[in-house]
Formats: sequence, structure tokens, C-alpha cells
Amino acid sequence: MPAPEPAPGKDPAGEELAALIGEIRERVRGRHAGGAASGVVLADLLPLLHARDAAQAKVAAIGTVNPRAPGILNGVIQGVKRAVARLLDWHVRGQVEFNRTTLASIEAALEALSENNRILADLAAQAAQWRAGWEERLTSTENELLRTIAELRAAFDFRMGQSSEEIQRRMWGDLAIVRGDFERGRADLEHVIHTELRLIRQRTALPAPAAAAAAPAVPAAPAPLPWFDYASFAERFRGTEEYVRRKQRFYLPFFAGRRDVLDLGCGRGEFLELMREAGVPARGVEIGEEMAGICRAKGLDAETGDLFAILAALADESPDGVFCAHVVEHLPPERLPGMIRTAAAKLRPSGVLAIETPNPECLATFATHFYLDPTHARPVPAGLLAFYLEEAGMGGIEVHRLSPAVEDAPALAALPDDFREAFFGALDYAIIARKL
Repeated sequence: MPAPEPAPGKDPAGEELAALIGEIRERVRGRHAGGAASGVVLADLLPLLHARDAAQAKVAAIGTVNPRAPGILNGVIQGVKRAVARLLDWHVRGQVEFNRTTLASIEAALEALSENNRILADLAAQAAQWRAGWEERLTSTENELLRTIAELRAAFDFRMGQSSEEIQRRMWGDLAIVRGDFERGRADLEHVIHTELRLIRQRTALPAPAAAAAAPAVPAAPAPLPWFDYASFAERFRGTEEYVRRKQRFYLPFFAGRRDVLDLGCGRGEFLELMREAGVPARGVEIGEEMAGICRAKGLDAETGDLFAILAALADESPDGVFCAHVVEHLPPERLPGMIRTAAAKLRPSGVLAIETPNPECLATFATHFYLDPTHARPVPAGLLAFYLEEAGMGGIEVHRLSPAVEDAPALAALPDDFREAFFGALDYAIIARKL
């Protein structure tokens, strides 16, 4: 439809449009005035509003006729313009609808953007509130922490003032303990020195080992019984070779790195085999030819002979290790000290002497093992053997209990622990000593 004719000199549509634009601008500014104040920079919608206003002005001007000054000619011209506008109304109707639809889309976009700005402003206000609360809590926490630190510092200073006297008392007590330990250590050292001097005097007074071994008044080591198959006996009652080797692995750390080890009473050669596996040169001595032959059949170095004679024939300080398992209980009691003295004399300094024998402290030894062997002479207590070793100049003596009796006799587990350990502990023991 044609637009109404405006009054001369005025454009009513333009004035109405300007008023509408002003109203919209004030509404937008009023709705989003707090955005910048809240610390959030909101999107400026004014350029978009200006563009929309300009587009609305152009849309409103479609189909209108520019006013002219009054007069006949101008009136005719205005009439012609209006007639042409009415004739072209069908041609521009689609463009007008498109323009109005486009303006409606712009209005919707402006509303959406305005709503986004409002939401952002609200979020900024909430964030400002949260930040204020967080800063307040942070300040409170810092004050509480500083107050706690001050209280702890005051308590620490007070405790230090109270405990300084206690610290001094403990320090002097510790110094007294250290001084006592020093005095005991000095006494022990003096005892060792006196013991060494006594041993030196005893060795000087003793006859040579060879002469002692050749003395006719002292019986030699017992010879094997002609009617007794000791190899068969050992297989049946002492255990298989693998079983014995497994038990004797206990001695490997003591003989590791040795260069010349002598096995007195090597038997079937279990210890010699362990030494060969460990790469330690070792040789054995056995009084019976049958047992020595078993060793040689395995490629082991073993000789037959009396251990006293072989020990006496050794050069002084030649072996650095001597092993003797289940031999001393076969010797006459009067010969055992001489054997230990001779072995100690032949050892190199720091050489190791290891002796294993039945443990007479264990009553089960006598009930099961000791008297089963008819060649046993008498048991040797660990204290006596340790005494013999000390008298021969050996030191660093260690006693290790081996073969718990409860493994062979499970019924012993029913006994009280302390009673079982005292009277039915280990069937064997090993004593390790080093030449000083």
C-alpha cells in the first residue's frame, strides 16, 4: 500500500524512526550498564544497531515520493510520481518483504546477543562475589597459619629451655658409656696380648710335631677294622653322597678363595667335590684304601695314610685351609690336642680350620647316632675343642649347631622349646677357627 503523504518540510517516518532508535538504544544501555563495571568487557552492539537503523530507514523510504514545494507544476510532478509508485508497487513488494524479514532476523540476533551480554554480566557479578569470599577465606587461613606457627615456635622455645639440662645429663651419660666401652676394650686387648704371650711360651716349650708323632708311647690313629665295610656303613647310616654334599655346602663361604685346602678323613670325597666345583685346590687324606680309592675314581686328589704322619710331613705354613668332618670322635682322647696343634702349626696365617663332630650336648646323639658307629672313641664337647684350638694359637672361633634333632625325630616337637633346645638341639656342631 502507498505510504501516507508527509507534511511539507517534515518527514514523519524519519522522525518516528529516530525516536524508535533512541528508545532501543536507551533500553540496551539500561539493561547492560553493569557489564563494564563488573570487570567483564561485553560485546558492543551499537554498530549493529546503527546498521539496523539505517536499513530500516531505507526500507521505510521504499515507495515514498520526495516532497516538493507547493505549485501547479510541482503538484503535477508529485501526482505523476505517486502514480508511477503505485504502478511499481507490485514490482517492489517482494523486495519490501525480504527487507522486512532481514530486519526481523537482525532484531532476533540483537535480542540473542543482548541476552548473552546479560548472562555474562551476571556471571561476572557472581565471580566477583566468589572472589571476594575466597580472598576473605584466604586471609583468614593465613592469619590462622601464622598464629599456629607462632604458638609452635613458643612451645619449641619453651621445650628447649626445659630440656637443655636433660640433654646435658644424657650427653654426659653417653660419654660415660663410651669411656666404659673403651676401658673394656683396652682390658680385652690386654687379655689377648697376655694370651698370645702365653701361647708363644707354650709353643716354645713343646717338642716338634714330627717328634711327637713318632713317639712310640702315643698310639697312632686307629686303623680300619678288617671285618668292617665302612663304605657300606656310611652309605646306610650317614646318608647318600648327595645328602652329605648338601649339608657340607655350609662350609663353602669359609673356604672360598683358598689356594691349598687339606681334607683330613676325606671319606667318599663329598667335600673335595664341593671344592672342585668352587674352583678351590683341595686334597684329601684317608686311612682306608677303599675310601681313598673311591675318591681317586672320581678324579679327586686323595692319598692313603695316617693323618698324624701326613700332617707332620707338611711344610710349615703350606695349607691355608684344613677341613675335618666326623674324625675327631674316632681319635684317642690323648691324641686330639696334638693333632690340633700340628694342624695349626702347618696353617698359613689367617688360615681356616673347620672341624665337624657329633654334639654331646644333644641327648638324642647318644640315643641314635654316636654309638651306632663301633669305631667311635668318645664325643668331644664344643667347649673342650674350643679350648684346644685356643691353646694351639687359633682365634676367631665360631661354633655352629647343625642337623636339628627334631628333623630326625619329629616327636621332639612336642617338648617345650627351651627344654628341646637345651637337651635335644642339634645332632652335630661345627667349630671354625682362624690362625692368628
